[in-house]
Amino acid sequence: MGEVARSPTVLMFPFLAHGHITPYVGLAKDLSDRGFLIHLCSTPIILSSVKKMIPEKYSDSIRLVELHLPELPDLPPHYHTTNGLPRHLQPTLRKALGMSKPNFRKIMEALSPDLLVLDFLQVWAEGVARDLHVPAVRFYNVCAATSSYITFATRDPLSEYPFPGIRLKGFADSSFRATIDHVMRSGRDPEEYLKNPEMVLISSSVEMEPKYIEYYATFLGCKVVPIGLLAQDPQQNEKHEENAEILDWLGQKEEGAVVYISFGSEYFLSKEDTEEIAHGLEKVVADSNVNFIWVLRFPHGEKVSAEETLPQGFLERIGERGRVVEGWAPQVEILGHSSLGGFLTHCGWNSVMESLNSRVPIIAMPMHSDQPVNARFLEEMGLAVEITRDAAGKLCREEIARVVKEAMGGESGEALKRRVKDMSDRLKLKKKEEIDAAAVELRKLCGVR
Repeated sequence: MGEVARSPTVLMFPFLAHGHITPYVGLAKDLSDRGFLIHLCSTPIILSSVKKMIPEKYSDSIRLVELHLPELPDLPPHYHTTNGLPRHLQPTLRKALGMSKPNFRKIMEALSPDLLVLDFLQVWAEGVARDLHVPAVRFYNVCAATSSYITFATRDPLSEYPFPGIRLKGFADSSFRATIDHVMRSGRDPEEYLKNPEMVLISSSVEMEPKYIEYYATFLGCKVVPIGLLAQDPQQNEKHEENAEILDWLGQKEEGAVVYISFGSEYFLSKEDTEEIAHGLEKVVADSNVNFIWVLRFPHGEKVSAEETLPQGFLERIGERGRVVEGWAPQVEILGHSSLGGFLTHCGWNSVMESLNSRVPIIAMPMHSDQPVNARFLEEMGLAVEITRDAAGKLCREEIARVVKEAMGGESGEALKRRVKDMSDRLKLKKKEEIDAAAVELRKLCGVR
């Protein structure tokens, strides 16, 4: 009799941010469907939200493993996540995560996984895996274009990235480089990061960016494996009573006549940016049939309301043409509604994937980190139009109104919609092939057929 095949075991170690956790959970589900046993390791406060993202059918194949960070005076356990973390404590969280290395080693020793899949923001875990003779793969929760741009900037900061189509200039470039410098100096091990990984997984597809995937693989000297379209399933989102009012309002609008505006769960607009966006939206409403849903978020603990932040009389003037939602909105359901015609977004990669999954054109308003590169890439691909800032990095209401109206109507808007729909269909057709191929590569590293 032949040997009974066993499931390859994978320990996943994402960074402590919602934008990183979500794609890891999506990848965990995809690999679980293909016979892998997944252990997802994070802090208790992170895992309390992850539990809600994992359906019952995965209860045996996706297991949650608690990582306890060392106790620091300014960092109680409820701050062991970037969600709601005061800005001044972000370096402290990165420090605490790095200090958890001994605890993480104990977890690896206890589980003895066949493979570690880790976040590029904590490559020190590769050293732990190497000491224990466990192969490690980095998972970049962005596209190859952006991943390669970031890696190039850290390894060869004085040279120009070889593809001019997505090169940042002016304020966007200086802001990006400042962010990269900050991240490299706060909690990263530069020596470990600059080592070439065994393999890289990316949340993208050869349908979108074959030249960037090929370039990145050559630059790193390792395989760069796309895992295809990762997006949340609307049926897996929690239902809230307030959803009904929003979805009912959407149902009263014409097909493709609503733009959805959201800048992610962990970015908060300045007063100045909020006012410029508001005035820009007023111009859109006055000059077109476009309606909007705008999600406004404020830092935890700040007692401020949308009405206090928005220009005086804004809510009265826009009336039934717009909805301002504070804090949270059912993004996946909204994007999937027939009345949606555009998504004004910061271009966090999860939001980009959700927009493409729902065939919704992207209006790019990047804020920081990788987002400006994502926006340039999407515009190069013809999947987005970008709202540009002035030389000082300021938003302009006239530019906001112009770009939104361009994306939502006219010949250029219709052409944008066709390109997005075409790419969405191609990504969905390619998805199974790419995740199947990725699973094969990971099984090879695990030493399990």
